[in-house]
Amino acid sequence: MTSTAVRVETVPSFIEDAWWTPDAGSLTERNSAEVRDASTGETLAVVSTEGLDVARVVNYARATGQRALGEFTFHQRALMLKALAQFLNDQRSSLYELSARTGATKIDSMVDIDGGIGVLFTFGSKGRRELPNSNVVVDGPPETLSKDGTFLGEHIYTRIPGAAVQINAFNFPVWGMLEKLAPAFLAGVPTIVKPATPTGYLTAAVVKFIIESNILPKGALQLISGSARDLLDYLDYRDLVSFTGSASTANKLKSHDNVVHGGVRFTSETDSLNAAILGADAVPGTPEFDAFIKSLVTEITVKAGQKCTSIRRTIVPKALVNDVVAAAKDRIEQRIVLGDPRAEGVTMGALASLEQLRDVRSAVETMIAAGGELAYGTLDAPRVTQADGTVDTAVDGAFMSPVLLTWDNAEAVELHSIEAFGPVASVIGYDDAAHAVRLAALGAGSLVATVCTNDPAIARELVLGIAAHHGRVLMLNREDARSSTGHGSPVPHLVHGGPGRAGGGEELGGIRSVLHHMQRTALQGSPNMLTAVTGVWHTGADQRFDDTHPFRKDLATLRIGDGVRSDLRQVTLADITAFANTTGDTFYAHTNEEAAAANPFFPGIVAHGYLLLSWGAGLFVDPAPGPVLANYGLENLRFITPVAAGDSIRVTLTAKRITPREDEEYGEVAWDAVLHNQDDDIVATYDVLTLVEK
Repeated sequence: MTSTAVRVETVPSFIEDAWWTPDAGSLTERNSAEVRDASTGETLAVVSTEGLDVARVVNYARATGQRALGEFTFHQRALMLKALAQFLNDQRSSLYELSARTGATKIDSMVDIDGGIGVLFTFGSKGRRELPNSNVVVDGPPETLSKDGTFLGEHIYTRIPGAAVQINAFNFPVWGMLEKLAPAFLAGVPTIVKPATPTGYLTAAVVKFIIESNILPKGALQLISGSARDLLDYLDYRDLVSFTGSASTANKLKSHDNVVHGGVRFTSETDSLNAAILGADAVPGTPEFDAFIKSLVTEITVKAGQKCTSIRRTIVPKALVNDVVAAAKDRIEQRIVLGDPRAEGVTMGALASLEQLRDVRSAVETMIAAGGELAYGTLDAPRVTQADGTVDTAVDGAFMSPVLLTWDNAEAVELHSIEAFGPVASVIGYDDAAHAVRLAALGAGSLVATVCTNDPAIARELVLGIAAHHGRVLMLNREDARSSTGHGSPVPHLVHGGPGRAGGGEELGGIRSVLHHMQRTALQGSPNMLTAVTGVWHTGADQRFDDTHPFRKDLATLRIGDGVRSDLRQVTLADITAFANTTGDTFYAHTNEEAAAANPFFPGIVAHGYLLLSWGAGLFVDPAPGPVLANYGLENLRFITPVAAGDSIRVTLTAKRITPREDEEYGEVAWDAVLHNQDDDIVATYDVLTLVEK
């Protein structure tokens, strides 16, 4: 091909906190790529990274991005995510307009744009509710490593010291970026985004809005629009790559020397032959059958089937194969209008590009040659609704009608190995539940499966049979058909990923995905040193019992280790009896001396555990109004030594964890509470949770 100058707008990159495009005179057909409107074929822009210094991008993230993000706590970064979500919410109309050029309908755009913004909201909320207001996450209870308690072990998470590199697919240019940005940002790790070329212009538009918001600190986000083949050359063990795309590309990247030998963390989400299994009880006329058909049609038509979570293999009882095809055909013909998303009434748009259309058609042709039968749809150019409302055969647009295949051989290799990444699904029959499980497993690892049944026994057999082959399983029946988020909708609260062919990685999953961007380290040391590093008081660390009751201290003056120790209070049989009578808790251990003495755990009648907790509160509470606003719970309660009539108890209360709320005038304080008896034996341990004024 002869090199000629390209004279269209170039999709910009955002690097080192500035917008960058290559020198216009350097662009040729050889080193740049055109992107087109999926419905009309109109050239929209050109994409190129000619002259971009990728090494500088990585170094800027590690230096400036790491430094800037490290100045904030989890809670502060979570509030930034919330603010960013609110800002982007106000930009949706312009993003929807741009999204239509990718072939996306309004529903498709909602899934991509609103879904991505929703992830920001979710992590903005979970970060403040589930993480400490610091930069260290404590993982589990401490381990005692010495008899006298002077040497302990503890696990902590701290952020990785490099960059989180996104290599994203074309099908979700907004959600794909934001669902990875949110947990990385919350962890305190700067992100470098490399979107797919066909729809990267929409990603760039979102990044422009993010930069305009002026919410994120410098270096937190960079964008590479175009090829970055040498990106992994500059990464090492400090960095993480999150890839979404084809298994062949993932395998190529995973074989890079810096991944194999250099320690680059690599997680991928790749091809997935997702299955939907119809239970034997879900026959035509049942709510389950109707929900199953609705889900099938939705999954092959939303985003024109260009979803890594779309249903590819529909596994149904053999006797119901024709019923499923007929019902799906009826629903498609009644509800699906193929055409330009900007036309009124269109419910299914084009594929992302003509190249994608060729790939999908080629995959279907290969499947037909291998034994698949075209039960519904066509591979010819379909008639579509144009932007002006006229209906004509698609010429320049990447349109394809929905396609259903059936197979005589339900175990054909091509059926379970070729993913036609478009509006295509196969319907195959199974003999019994064990056969359905075996067919689902032939996908060699998938992101998601649906099990549709109202029979608990069938659900249990199918789910337990396929769970280890899938990252997520949706159980669909009449009870959740209306409230379910659907087969193909990953939610930020749950893990998104799958074993084997699906890539073997995990994304999302709430705080789990934040921890993916952090290093778990085992600490060993004295209680005082562990307290200093974690910000959480450890048993055996220094305590301060001064003249000021800790409940008289607000968050500005309260310190970890501040505490109070009470005097002893004796428990009498009259106290135990009165508590039993007033509460109705007349369990024999508190009321029947003979029965209680026969119990191997008790010396006779013993005090109620909740009586002791109540007395413990009475022993440590300071009654006057003050900084402590409320008690909102107990955690980790354990009763250890029974207390009999005549025994005494005392309480020691120590400030264990202090969590100020960034957007409120108060915070949470967790107090380590220990009840001892007169012999200094531990009676009970628990954490008291209070809300305290700043």
